[in-house]
Amino acid sequence: MLPDHLRQDILALVRQQVVPAIGCTEPICVALATARATERLGTLPARIKARLSPNILKNAMGVGIPGTGMVGLPIAIALGALVGRSAYGLEVLRDSTPADVEAGKRFIDEGRIAIALAHDTTEKLYVEVTVSDETGREERATIAREHTKFVDCDSSFGTEPPSENCPLTPHVSDAGSGGNEQQSHDSDIGARLNLRMVYDFATTSPIEELAFINEAGTINMQASALSLKGNYGHSLGKVLTRPLGRGIMGDNIFSHILSATSSACDARMAGAMIPVMSNSGSGNQGICATNPVMVFAGENHNTDEELTRALMLSHLTAIYIKQHLGTLSALCGCVVASTGSACGITLLMGGNYDHVAAAVKNMIANLTGMICDGAKPSCALKLTSGVSTAVLSAMLAMQGECVSSVEGIIDDCVDKSIRNLAEIGKNAMNETDRKVLDIMTSK
Repeated sequence: MLPDHLRQDILALVRQQVVPAIGCTEPICVALATARATERLGTLPARIKARLSPNILKNAMGVGIPGTGMVGLPIAIALGALVGRSAYGLEVLRDSTPADVEAGKRFIDEGRIAIALAHDTTEKLYVEVTVSDETGREERATIAREHTKFVDCDSSFGTEPPSENCPLTPHVSDAGSGGNEQQSHDSDIGARLNLRMVYDFATTSPIEELAFINEAGTINMQASALSLKGNYGHSLGKVLTRPLGRGIMGDNIFSHILSATSSACDARMAGAMIPVMSNSGSGNQGICATNPVMVFAGENHNTDEELTRALMLSHLTAIYIKQHLGTLSALCGCVVASTGSACGITLLMGGNYDHVAAAVKNMIANLTGMICDGAKPSCALKLTSGVSTAVLSAMLAMQGECVSSVEGIIDDCVDKSIRNLAEIGKNAMNETDRKVLDIMTSK
């Protein structure tokens, strides 16, 4: 078992990174910044200016906004100003009503919102919202690096020094948060993680300390079930459950994993007012790290304790990889989250640490390079590709099969393999990221 102080640090990191979210987290974090700026202004803004990093813009262009029947940033920004509450974190728009949506449409039609790229930042996650009233008085809120991290008072971003109107409270998630010192501490813990530590934490910590992760399973499987009651996105989850889908894919654990994962994504990307438990700022990553593990455990008749430990292993593995990769990148987040689910499934199959490490290497050998071309309904297809690979990787690992260090980017050391993945996604694919955005904005 890990030392108590280290376990508590990791628990704090997981609680910070696994939180509820309604809607795609990129437009939602813009709504969050808008809500915070509006709260500072103290009145409904006459004008709103949003400056965004390319990755935020890319992920917000084609995704549904919960409860609106609309896609994209303008309605998210309008609702952030009209009804958003920054205390809700990534559920900032949960109080929105149909009447608010109509008011938001009028707000947009009146030309009150301006959106532009922020060319003067290297941060991949950067949101700066400036609001002004009829007299020209302005207030601003800035989020960077993480979806709920306000950095208005962070000197590294060249912003103003702290004042009464600029409290040092960079996080506002429902999971609770500390100040800059706590954030720095959590980041340090993330940097110190390795896969052995992740595995030991998930498999040896007192089970009562890990039990909170079960809420992710409850929320995300509910999202999957609710999705099947409607027609969301491309309805991939429903297609897999219909006679044609069952006739082709079978009626088995594998097809059930694909359906449970894709259906939750269908609803979320289409803008259904359905909460999910996110991971590392992404609801899709939360779904991908949770639902495959939940389905496999249920059909494999694993115990409650085995399920809890597998969920923790899945989520913490995803967090560990994202600490190296960064919150947003050119690499599709399903690569990271499905690697987590591969670990969780391997554990549920009876695997040990060596089996889990082999599953990670198998995943990296297969999925590295899958591009992120924005949040949108077709993300369900990518999640399904990711979790299908997770099942295959776990099966191979349990048979003693592991991609070797003479093959591609895989290293004998699993943690070096993870860093190779992160290096490609974080740095080597930057030109890919720019080209993707150029294609998306020039159509």
